[in-house]
Amino acid sequence: MSPITSILQEVAYAHAGIGNGIETYPLSEYIMQSVFLRMTGFQEQKMKCICWDVATNDYKYRYEKFGKGKMGECSHYDEKSEIYKDLIKQIKKHRLSFDVSIDLGKNKVKTDTFDFIKNTFSTSNLSACDQRNLREFIKEPNILDTGQFAAGNTLLQTSLHKKYTQMYEHRNRCAHNTQSYQENLPTLKTLVDADYKYDNYFVRFAILILLDNIFMELYNIYVEVVEENFV
Repeated sequence: MSPITSILQEVAYAHAGIGNGIETYPLSEYIMQSVFLRMTGFQEQKMKCICWDVATNDYKYRYEKFGKGKMGECSHYDEKSEIYKDLIKQIKKHRLSFDVSIDLGKNKVKTDTFDFIKNTFSTSNLSACDQRNLREFIKEPNILDTGQFAAGNTLLQTSLHKKYTQMYEHRNRCAHNTQSYQENLPTLKTLVDADYKYDNYFVRFAILILLDNIFMELYNIYVEVVEENFV
């Protein structure tokens, strides 16, 4: 239940003493990339912890997930999607009426995610890292449309899934240092793509926080129904 947002709060505090002048610009990419990679790693470990906890209560799940070697690194979307469906299935074992589209509280998940990004970056000198993309993000609250996530057994719908793919590709570029042998600038074809404006750290952070909020809400419901069942 530890929120992924704690990492961004930590960097906001640490960055406060640096200033927000042009002299900080060379540091921006290093800071944002480091935070981004910490957040992706944080989320991967959380996914594994959820699986371990479910496996403690469900021996069949333990065998299927760990005995047959189906447990991956939990970095790919497909792995997160599978754990999402696992949690829903586990909840429904104890609460047949559960409907994730209704019971998750999607409006709160969306609002909490968007407001955290907006407030954290707007009220700290981290906003100097990329002011233009931050303004664009704030002007588009429906970037996290409630119809695009937690729709039945689908974790992310087409639009948000595409943004997740952009985020994951950047994760791979950072983690494997592929930029060391590639051009450091986007091509003209990339620049004219309508979705290019979403390829920035604010959207990447928002996707990670959104997923974190979804899984924390589901896990909280899971713990609640399991405890009710054992009473």
